[in-house]
Amino acid sequence: MSLTNKEKMVALISNGIAVFSLLQERGDLPKNTTMYDFVLKVIPEDVKSELSIELIDEVFQYVSTAHSS
Repeated sequence: MSLTNKEKMVALISNGIAVFSLLQERGDLPKNTTMYDFVLKVIPEDVKSELSIELIDEVFQYVSTAHSS
């Protein structure tokens, strides 16, 4: 069974958020780089049609809540 494009997008967003957080903790991000900017840059073009700010927010909220419990 293959992942759908939306499932791939959720995985990529989650990974992008994790990498962003690590780079932010290390101070390795360019100044004024937001999580949204970072995630938008790391998503491959072939699945960008599934990308939305709302989906980034939803994934971020879920991951944040899941890790704080």
